[in-house]
Amino acid sequence: MKLVRAGERGRETPAVMDDDGTLRSAAGVTSDYGHEFFASDGLERLRAAYGRGDLPVLPDPGRIGACISRPGKIVCVGLNYIDHAAEAGMTLPDEPLTFLKAPSSLSGPHDDLPLPIGGEKTDWEVEVGVVIGRTARYLPDEASALATIAGYCVSNDVSERHFQLERGGQWSKGKSAEGFNPLGPWLVTPDEDLDFDDLALELRVNGEVRQQSTTRSMVFSIARIIHYVSQFMVLEPGDLINTGTPPGTGMGLTPPVYLREGDVVETMIEGLGSQRQVCVRAVR
Repeated sequence: MKLVRAGERGRETPAVMDDDGTLRSAAGVTSDYGHEFFASDGLERLRAAYGRGDLPVLPDPGRIGACISRPGKIVCVGLNYIDHAAEAGMTLPDEPLTFLKAPSSLSGPHDDLPLPIGGEKTDWEVEVGVVIGRTARYLPDEASALATIAGYCVSNDVSERHFQLERGGQWSKGKSAEGFNPLGPWLVTPDEDLDFDDLALELRVNGEVRQQSTTRSMVFSIARIIHYVSQFMVLEPGDLINTGTPPGTGMGLTPPVYLREGDVVETMIEGLGSQRQVCVRAVR
């Protein structure tokens, strides 16, 4: 299934997308795609209702929002592609390098991207996002980690390098500005016919390809990441994991290139859809 949230910000309607792109309202099954939905076998109930033909067409859906409601936490993995570590001038980690991103950074896949006040070096990072579907603590192996996944989606882990690297070396504060995590357009459940360990990723800025790779190039697999993180914190239903970005970030170019007002960022991941953001000035 492909799960979508459509409507005004904060008032999105949960829906399921047909193969032809038609959206069907899931409001009769759940009020939203968040912690309560995933924790209460919501996917199974939704799949049954969809199979019965119980979901009515959602007319004039309008704006597409983030494919899940605000997660309890966003866990990110840094330096998870060999070439990205090299372009950043950093040593490849022996274990997944993790940090947290503020849940308030979540935004829709086509919403404007605000360039933060005081920022100078806003950068792009296309990543596969993974949504947790059941509680994961001290998982015994990678097979059990795969069983906790609710779905996969396109995520842009936007970064303000000035805050991240030049204002105290704090990664989270360079990652958490408003609008810094466009997510979606849809959440693809694991039963879809996709090889999630070999998906093509691409990101363009003003039409020029900047990032192009596949998840096959990950240092740590998605299963390895979930298993690893579960040893240090409890992953809860509805949580989001950003699994790392390939080379081609603005920071890694010579000379570096960063986003400016009016720039257009487009991200695409095979089978997971595409995003488009226009960069605007943030307002107080």
